[in-house]
Amino acid sequence: MALMEVAQGNRRRGKSRGSLAQSVEKWFKIAGRDLPWRRNRTPYGTLVSEAMLQQTQVARVSPAWEAFLRQFPSVRVLARAQQDRVLAAWQGLGYYRRARNLQAAAKVIVGEYQGKIPCDRLSLENLPGIGPYCAGAIASIAFGQREAIVDGNVARVMMRIHGRNVDGDSRTGKAWLWNRARDYVDESRDPALANEGLMELGAMVCTPNSPKCGECPVRRMCGAHMAGKQDQIPTPRRRAVRSVLHVDAILAIVNGRYALTRRPSIGLWSGLMFPPTIESPRAISRAVLAQRIGVGVKALSACGAFTFLTTHRSVRFRVWSVDDASARELKNAQENAQENAQKNAWTWHTQSAVKKLSITSAMSKIFALAEAKGNANAKARARKNGGKRVTSVRL
Repeated sequence: MALMEVAQGNRRRGKSRGSLAQSVEKWFKIAGRDLPWRRNRTPYGTLVSEAMLQQTQVARVSPAWEAFLRQFPSVRVLARAQQDRVLAAWQGLGYYRRARNLQAAAKVIVGEYQGKIPCDRLSLENLPGIGPYCAGAIASIAFGQREAIVDGNVARVMMRIHGRNVDGDSRTGKAWLWNRARDYVDESRDPALANEGLMELGAMVCTPNSPKCGECPVRRMCGAHMAGKQDQIPTPRRRAVRSVLHVDAILAIVNGRYALTRRPSIGLWSGLMFPPTIESPRAISRAVLAQRIGVGVKALSACGAFTFLTTHRSVRFRVWSVDDASARELKNAQENAQENAQKNAWTWHTQSAVKKLSITSAMSKIFALAEAKGNANAKARARKNGGKRVTSVRL
């Protein structure tokens, strides 16, 4: 406890704050990872990278960022692009609302800022999808503004350096963290290096579990390390219990065209084209599912099941295929009733069109199960036809 009090006393006297930022800057110049958006810092490239890095691992962002900038090389190109193209380019990153917000921000930048990304924090925070952290990151990293940032990595480093556990979700805890982050950046030589270095330190060294204190450039300034409490600060959070959602996905094909629907604007896979689904908090029987779709029970064939985990939900998928005759009846019924005007209407797309749409990992699994089922059926038909293989539908 005495060591903790000494460390905190040094920080209160301002003895270590300046050297903290400068030590991190020096370390980052040597140890920072070679990431594509760091090679040639531009405001637009930073805007895209910060949007992608929210809740997504760096390893997945790196190739996606380069591909995204090849397809949308400027904020103006992004602003006028079709949303489905933007969502398709976001494939593999998840949380597709970020892609829609990014394009919405691009439209505001073009419309209100003549295509130039604003450099001040307040203007940045007024853009769709840009919160205090992203605004501070863009302002400091892209424009050299002396603005603070607080994300999960920064919060963990600050708590350990100051040897203090705070509730980062509470009003007082947030205020404490932002004040420490402002103190830190105020003492820096280069706000961009200091902030990015602090995030890098949290990501690579001061990790949530088993921090690499022996590799830390500021361990002598760390109250938690000096007190031997680096594994106790911050207090490990108890994992929230995921709610369960049951989803029955329907695969219907007519003349090589796949039935898809536009997902609602809120919720899972919001706004994306997706196979038709029936969702409920409890599993439903095949008979009930068939009734809701409007087909006979025998028209549905089970393709398989899988579980898709999100931050807050366990989504339990069952995948069903509709036989050809019932699929044609569904398509004709919709066309006759002019249901295509409805928001949840089924629309029919060729293989090539489906491939151009954003294929989420859940959607990929749905088609993989359907393809495996189709291949098995084709083999069975081949055996009945004396060995002649009947080609199955592939995506």
